[in-house]
Amino acid sequence: MNQPDAPRGKGLIRSLSRKGSRSDKSPTVAVKRRRGQAPKEPSICQRCGAVYSRKRWGRREALPQELLAKAAWVECPACEQQEKTGLCYGRVIASGRFAQENLDAIVRRVRNVERRAGLSQPERRIVSAEWDGERLEVLTTSQKLAHRIGRELEKAFGGRTRYRWSSVDGSLYAAWRHELG
Repeated sequence: MNQPDAPRGKGLIRSLSRKGSRSDKSPTVAVKRRRGQAPKEPSICQRCGAVYSRKRWGRREALPQELLAKAAWVECPACEQQEKTGLCYGRVIASGRFAQENLDAIVRRVRNVERRAGLSQPERRIVSAEWDGERLEVLTTSQKLAHRIGRELEKAFGGRTRYRWSSVDGSLYAAWRHELG
């Protein structure tokens, strides 16, 4: 029996909010783009080789000849974002003496996280990874990839990651630090 005056938890209130959701539940890349339409299926990105099929971008090792023959060659949203606008929605900073001493292992781990995420979601990429002598700064095309990198650095090497989301553009700043005992 439901009581009308019973307080609701935040989870229930948030689950009832439909603001910003699409009625057909299609992925964001399938929604009409600013040029007029979603890409034709199948489409292949001319820069990175990602394939648009079944309303989503993905990677494939080898494409059948009949698919290549009828595919449209376009630019995927990640290549557009990375090359034309240069927007980055994730930033990961790895700092401290441990980061200096284990830089190669940290960079390998970051690249492995990117590679693994790129298999199912090729639009999530690392834009740049630069070492300035004191810290490693990794810029990503998505918040989620930055969050994964921070979490994986914690799991692999210990330390602590602090996350801060921007209220202006929704970007994520993740700072990972490992203190040597």
